[in-house]
Amino acid sequence: MTPEQIDPTAVPSGDGCLECDDLGSWWVHLRRCAVCGHIGCCDDSLHRHATAHFHETAHRYMRSFEPGESWFWDYVDEKSILGPALAPPLHHPESQSVPGPAERVPADWREILERNAE
Repeated sequence: MTPEQIDPTAVPSGDGCLECDDLGSWWVHLRRCAVCGHIGCCDDSLHRHATAHFHETAHRYMRSFEPGESWFWDYVDEKSILGPALAPPLHHPESQSVPGPAERVPADWREILERNAE
């Protein structure tokens, strides 16, 4: 059963995290809102924009936007769910680096994330 809030026709908002792009920042992995198509960065990223999008909009369902991944997540129940096929593209371009985008990722990105996690 597909949660009724998921919109399989909503197209992704872009190839990268909208807010990180606006900030000139970078991300580790990308997540796609399954309700509206917003692309945000994951909770392992510096800014955690996908989760922030959930808190701002109450759009509770998201899907990985990484190549080879098709899992969905329910922020409210904090568990994986089954979801429908979504409108393409299903992931960021395979040529895009992870983390990315390559030209904005600092050489010490792992240390930055470790400091941010404390």
